[in-house]
Amino acid sequence: MADFSKLVVGLTGSASALVTEQRLATQVGSGDVPVFASPMLIALMEGAAVDCIEAHLPEGHQSLGVHLDVTHSAPTPRGFTVTATATLTAIDGRKLTFDVSAHDGTERIGTGRHTRILVDTARFMAKLAAKSLPRK
Repeated sequence: MADFSKLVVGLTGSASALVTEQRLATQVGSGDVPVFASPMLIALMEGAAVDCIEAHLPEGHQSLGVHLDVTHSAPTPRGFTVTATATLTAIDGRKLTFDVSAHDGTERIGTGRHTRILVDTARFMAKLAAKSLPRK
């Protein structure tokens, strides 16, 4: 059995990204206004959660995002840097829950809750490979 004892409630992580043309809603298909896209906000929040726990996972294990409940509450124009933070708030077996938020240097632009599941990488990849086989 893998040792997940290094995962404790209260761990924090972060991820930052410059709002570039490629991260605008107009470029990723999530709207017609040239602001930081919600899908990019979500990816940044997931990145913060991964940063929170990655160094604490036993070898051969990783986490997969399975649920997000996010509010994108303020627009951010190109040129700003958005920083997302994640705090591990609950551990229930293989299920990890995080509070996530993001700030653009001027104001908080999003908040939410994110859930990740811990997996054995080799076992997960074997299941994925089996699913990828041609169906009869």
